Formats: sequence, structure tokens, C-alpha cells
Amino acid sequence: MGKGQFGTIIQIGDILVSEDVVTEYFACDYGTCCGACCIVGDSGAPLDESELEPLERDYPAYCGFMTAEGRAAVDAKGFFEVDRDNDIVTPLMPPLADTQDCPCAFCHFGAAGECLCAVEMAGCTKPVSCSLYPIRVTKLTGGGLALNVHHWDICRPAFEKGEREGIRVWQFLRNPLTKAFGEDFYAALDAAAIHLLG
Repeated sequence: MGKGQFGTIIQIGDILVSEDVVTEYFACDYGTCCGACCIVGDSGAPLDESELEPLERDYPAYCGFMTAEGRAAVDAKGFFEVDRDNDIVTPLMPPLADTQDCPCAFCHFGAAGECLCAVEMAGCTKPVSCSLYPIRVTKLTGGGLALNVHHWDICRPAFEKGEREGIRVWQFLRNPLTKAFGEDFYAALDAAAIHLLG
């Protein structure tokens, strides 16, 4: 661990983990947000190039859970698009009525308007950026990775719920972090977090 102008940085191999992954509280409050992170905004979820082939391969399995608008977006754009920051992201549907929000093409809407991931509903692997949220992964020069907490106003209830229930970001994301980076990584992060929190 090292302390710099951005607080304590935990280094595990070539992965740098910011202090807020350990110190911030977070637990999704789906009953309040109803999956708004998949709906709000004008850019899709970040994708790694390695995720494009599985999304295309598994499409027959999950497309039936998608909306007609979502399937039309995939037909028109493919399985990704490039946003204004030049990042590869999931394709988006047209804006919802009376809003500027463009839902992810892979959304499934329930009877009460709640949003779920069609990819996940089919038992396929959804994008890592979705399963790791609110952690955002940034590729560093030289091949390393940086893990930081992304603060989004629509997720305020999740930060509040985490604090009420005493659940920190790294604890809430145990399974996705382990799946993405391995058991050894999570064990090291867990030990570093316990040490940092004292």
C-alpha cells in the first residue's frame, strides 16, 4: 500500500485499487432504483474487446428477453458502438418518451417497468463493467489496471443502504471481483482492507 495525493493506493500485482473501494459503503437498492443504471444516460456500459465475441455468440440465447427496440438497435448498430469519449460501449436504444435517456439495448423491462439485464436473465455473462459497478476499471499505460469507485447520483440510495447495513464496496462485490480477478486477488484485497480499516 502507498499513500499519495489521491489517498491510499493498494497494489496487488499490476492492479492498483483506490482507497474508496475499501472505505466507501455500497449495496444496490434495486427496490428504489429499479435498474436505472441501465436506463439513464447517453452512453452504454463500457466493454472490453474480449467481450464482443461472447455477446455475439450468445445472442440467440438472450435476444428473446430483449425488447423489440433493443433487437432493432443491435440489428442497426451491432453488438457495440463507440461513444463520444471514443470508448467501446453497449449499443443503446432510442431515447425513452419525454426523456433524453437511452436504455442499453440489452435491457429487459418487467411488468412494473423495472429493468433487468437480458444477457444475465439467459444465464450468459453480462459485461464486466456492469457486474463490477460501482467500480470502474481503467487500463493503465504499461498494461496495469486501476480500480476506482464511480459516484453517480442515481446510485445514492445504494451508498446510503450500504452505510445502513455496514457493507463496503469490496464486500458487496466479492463474487464479481473474484470472478474478474481471481481468488488470490480478492484474498489480498480483503486482507489489505482489514488492515487499512484497522
